[in-house]
Amino acid sequence: MKLSVVIPVFNEQETLLEILGRVRATPFEKEIILIDDCSVDNTREILKTLEGDEDLTILYHDVNQGKGAALRTGFQAATGDVVLIQDADLEYDPAEYSILLEPIERGLADVVFGSRFKGSRMTRVHLYWHQMANNFLTLISNMFTNLNLTDMETCYKVFKREVLAGIEIKSNRFGFEPEITAKVARKRLNGKRVRIYEVPISYYGRDYADGKKIGWRDGVAALWHIVHFNLFV
Repeated sequence: MKLSVVIPVFNEQETLLEILGRVRATPFEKEIILIDDCSVDNTREILKTLEGDEDLTILYHDVNQGKGAALRTGFQAATGDVVLIQDADLEYDPAEYSILLEPIERGLADVVFGSRFKGSRMTRVHLYWHQMANNFLTLISNMFTNLNLTDMETCYKVFKREVLAGIEIKSNRFGFEPEITAKVARKRLNGKRVRIYEVPISYYGRDYADGKKIGWRDGVAALWHIVHFNLFV
């Protein structure tokens, strides 16, 4: 089983090389796809030094478009049997790929969500209202999709590549999360709904002073995306 690790990157000069090292250290056959979404720090210069590395595919956006747009570009380049989303910061630990991949490797799942709120091993204690917003958005999403997820907004989402086939990502920013959730909830493989599993993961959350990018406007936009992608698209 070949793994495609898709990493959207925007202004991650402080963490990029460390997260790349952690991904490379995972014991899986893999390709690593990095998409620079027009960073304005030294991220692009760092990526330029890595362009000859055989395990990397490095793609660039000339205009900043957002996480969803970067993932759309990365998915198009993925050739693995399984596609996994990895943020370029250090909030999510690649050492837990084995946990994420187990339901797929056992033939149980077609999609896996890594939940920060499902009895994870280690979670930083901070940002209460951020978690409350996540819980609220997940609740509303579940009401439309009829799923019982605990963490719709998680970065760690893993897909068999055939699940992504035919799914067109339209959201450019963080609306990607409710959009992809709505679309996989409706997806059929061989005439059957895709099998979605959740597994507990650790979470090492960043403060806004550390470079966290999602804000309250993205939460409001997420409500619109939940309604739009479940009822009209």
